[in-house]
Amino acid sequence: MEPRVDYGRRFPDVRNALWALEQYVHQSGLDPKLLELVKLRASLMNGCAYCVDMHTKVARSLGETEQRLYEVGLWREAPFYTERERAALAWTEAVTLISIDHVPDEVYETARQQFAEKELVDLTTAIVAINGWNRLAIAFRTVPGTFQLGQPAAGDRGAYSPSAAQPKGAGQ
Repeated sequence: MEPRVDYGRRFPDVRNALWALEQYVHQSGLDPKLLELVKLRASLMNGCAYCVDMHTKVARSLGETEQRLYEVGLWREAPFYTERERAALAWTEAVTLISIDHVPDEVYETARQQFAEKELVDLTTAIVAINGWNRLAIAFRTVPGTFQLGQPAAGDRGAYSPSAAQPKGAGQ
């Protein structure tokens, strides 16, 4: 696969705009492992191979298990996700596929049982950000497999720190 545009390097203002959302989310207090599950689920739904590769690597660096990473697309049938994670994954699916059901009330109510109002806004901001990254990476064919923890990759402003899934300076 040949990349179309290295938007992160050619047009850094676009990348920086999404990074502002990422910075907010990373400082929100939401669990980094939960955020990686959400980013992975949205990336799988959107078919973004680059982002799936990135977020599985980051999740592993945070101690996420292979089993949970493999099953995240089938979370409803897997017994090893908490009720909070299940609510976050259902919310991720509803927000990512917003044109289908416009986020049903029952999904909202389940999410509100697990997340305070600000937490749900923060989680939604994370979903908005990953959907944006997915669309950029897919549209401009960011090459899957090129992301390495601690090293900048196409579209990255910096690279994730392997210790905390926090951007070094800022990262995708």
